[in-house]
Amino acid sequence: MSKVCRGWNFTSNHSEDADGRIILIWKDTVAVRVLQQSRQSVTCEVKLPGSPQFVFTAIYAENERADRNDLWVELLSLYQTYSLDTVPWILGGDFNQIIHPAEHSLPEVSSLTSDMVELRDCLTQMGIYDLRFQGSLFTWSNHRPEDPITKKLDRLLINNPVLTLFPNCSAFFHPTLTSDHCPCTLDLATKIPAAGNRPFKFYNYLTKHPSFNQVVIDAWTQVGDTVWNLTALY
Repeated sequence: MSKVCRGWNFTSNHSEDADGRIILIWKDTVAVRVLQQSRQSVTCEVKLPGSPQFVFTAIYAENERADRNDLWVELLSLYQTYSLDTVPWILGGDFNQIIHPAEHSLPEVSSLTSDMVELRDCLTQMGIYDLRFQGSLFTWSNHRPEDPITKKLDRLLINNPVLTLFPNCSAFFHPTLTSDHCPCTLDLATKIPAAGNRPFKFYNYLTKHPSFNQVVIDAWTQVGDTVWNLTALY
């Protein structure tokens, strides 16, 4: 953390799993309070600057059906304990289970299975659903060109209060990189402040000023060899 995210805060579920399957990282300007964690999920309250509080649950479901069923029960209990039908609730991560045959690339997967129904029923009971998204429908690949299989195992889910708070929010599933899963970006589409975030414009004619190069050299030297954030770079 000191090298990759210098000065940021983090928490993980290492207390529930030796491998620490879930890690949450946030800036000082964001307030995060963990409500509950397990081997397959971490739920926390999140407060962004200038925005009402919401609840976020990070998911990393197990490979085995019986273990995933424990997660579905856990989510339903969480939903009831914290009355999450009344507050904005966002869930995201690897659910390791599809909810419809169309979320599997193989044509022979053409009917609902009990595994699909269990997850779908859980989501229905909690009143949560997929946030509108761009990018690939299939978020996981076996990376075997000779026998390719892809599925939608990763989701970004919301309840109705989220759309009241962030009416223009959306998700984007990026292409896979080193992982066999697609990374996902959540865009809350929050309003831009009226002042303080105006775009920077550079006028090319300034480079023709005889002191231009020296001013840049002096400013760069004053900053030093290394900066750790955009403020220092600016």
